[in-house]
Amino acid sequence: MKECVGMLLAGGEGKRLGALTSNLAKPAVPFGGKYRIIDFTLSNCANSRIQMLGVLTQYSPLELHRHIGDGKPWDMSRRNGGVTVLSPFTAKNGGDWYSGTADSIYQNIHFIDQYQPEYVLVISGDHIYQMDYTEMLEEHKRTGADATISVIEVGWEEASRFGILNTTDSLEIYEFEEKPEYPKNNLASMGIYIFSWKKLRDYLIRDAKMNSSSHDFGKDIIPAMLGGGCRMQAYRFEGYWKDVGTIQSYWEANMDLLSGRGLSLKDKRWRVHTKDATSPPEYIGEGAIVRNSLINSGCWIYGRVERSVVFRNVEVEEGAVVNESIIHPRAKIGRNSVLERVIVMEDTVIPEGTFIQSPSNEEPLVINQEVLEERLTLTGDEV
Repeated sequence: MKECVGMLLAGGEGKRLGALTSNLAKPAVPFGGKYRIIDFTLSNCANSRIQMLGVLTQYSPLELHRHIGDGKPWDMSRRNGGVTVLSPFTAKNGGDWYSGTADSIYQNIHFIDQYQPEYVLVISGDHIYQMDYTEMLEEHKRTGADATISVIEVGWEEASRFGILNTTDSLEIYEFEEKPEYPKNNLASMGIYIFSWKKLRDYLIRDAKMNSSSHDFGKDIIPAMLGGGCRMQAYRFEGYWKDVGTIQSYWEANMDLLSGRGLSLKDKRWRVHTKDATSPPEYIGEGAIVRNSLINSGCWIYGRVERSVVFRNVEVEEGAVVNESIIHPRAKIGRNSVLERVIVMEDTVIPEGTFIQSPSNEEPLVINQEVLEERLTLTGDEV
């Protein structure tokens, strides 16, 4: 028996990330010079002592499966417990695709039931944050809630982009609004839920029988539980949290690591684990060649790099300038090239003398070999 079983939703297609997810599940996208996006949620589970975790995959899962492996980097390779990668191909009726977030849990009821948990933690693999889930679980127990939803204050100008929870002064939820045009408050759902399992199980089975349902937690399960008189509680989170679902937010979250507004990758009290066992990327504040950047090991920097995140085995040749950019593994930046506010995907070779700049009022450009060759064909040396 496990008191709390975690279910990590990692099947997102990530269409708004464009070329970054053309052949890769969103949680597997590289982040922070060394990691993948899912590493932050997996590390939260490890640091919160979640002993049993199911990872639900769907879209382009191969690289994600390779990365997670047996869960050893996150201390989840135990014989009794640990991490289990769950695929929709083992689901009901011979392998239906998941039709929504709630359906993905419903199709794996048998996996959860074998541990007879009191509680189920439902989390996403595409957010950047550090959170102790045990504190949220203790609050769930203290209030006697059927469901506890983690919330964070967002700017009023952003509130209409999120699911908004309207609560009493004691944070008991009485109304949920999905992306309201005129929000009543700015407490946004983080997509982190703790449910009393027996209660959630009943609602999942009921929802699965409804043809009109989209089988989604935010759109269907949460409103149904509120309408059914369940006790719903909000849990206020005060730390850094970023939904990296767009190219702009992905770039911002990487830049936040450099500005001090983001997470600390070297906090020994809350380590971020990954498949790569080497030390975190080195933060370089001031230097003749590299300034205010995160640089991974195995890089060859002969040009100038400023306020950028550079992954392993990247080469920046003499005379090249990289500024406010993210350079994925094994990219090569040719001599006298200039990159300004762009994201270069892995194995991309930037020819000598190429100029690539994203306007400050637009999303950063994502450059891979295919995009680069197409643009160079159209415009010559300048992109």
